[in-house]
Amino acid sequence: VKRFKEPKEERRPWRIWFYDTSKQAIGSLFIHFANVFLSDLTEEDPCSLYLINFILDATLGMLLIWLGVKVVSWIVQHKKYTYLVFGEYGDPPQAAAWIGQCILYLLIMVFEKTVISLVLLIPGWTKLQQILLSYIPNPQLELVLVMLVVPFIVNAIMFWVVDSLIMRKYKQKDTLDINGSIETPRARRTEESQVLLSPDMDFDQSESDQDISGLQETIQKMKQPSYQVVI
Repeated sequence: VKRFKEPKEERRPWRIWFYDTSKQAIGSLFIHFANVFLSDLTEEDPCSLYLINFILDATLGMLLIWLGVKVVSWIVQHKKYTYLVFGEYGDPPQAAAWIGQCILYLLIMVFEKTVISLVLLIPGWTKLQQILLSYIPNPQLELVLVMLVVPFIVNAIMFWVVDSLIMRKYKQKDTLDINGSIETPRARRTEESQVLLSPDMDFDQSESDQDISGLQETIQKMKQPSYQVVI
């Protein structure tokens, strides 16, 4: 749905769209298995603990992901690792660039999950666990809500937001050439202006010389003093 909501002239090809979204899919799988592992470490209700992990991932975790993407993007651009810029895969798209970006995104998710795990060590989460699912008497319904319904809704929102962070920034209109350098709008405008202002466009050199000499004669006539005779 998000892909088809993009402007038609800027809509990503299916291959680029797959490269962008597959990074999130890998990161979500890592978060899912990490939450399942963490929910079994204590004697508390695993469903409520999984839900707390998931809620923290969708709130504080989103902020950490945004921060991680910004920091990594700044480092990559500073070091001029062109193919590691999120959303840039070269022309034609290179699988090696996608693999490198997947590794970077997975490192961001590891950082996010580590911070969330440290937050869970703060006392007081036990009471919240008891409140979250205490009103659901049916364990099967509780399992469906925690493992299917809530993750489906929250993941859809998270995928939409994170995809906007790591996709190619079309507002900048930067293009990546085969040599791996980024062509900016300013560079393209400079090249276009050089072409438009070149002296051999639509007129002959001799004609331009005549025009220049005629203009100089006119200027000389204007500089000559004029007198009026008053009777």
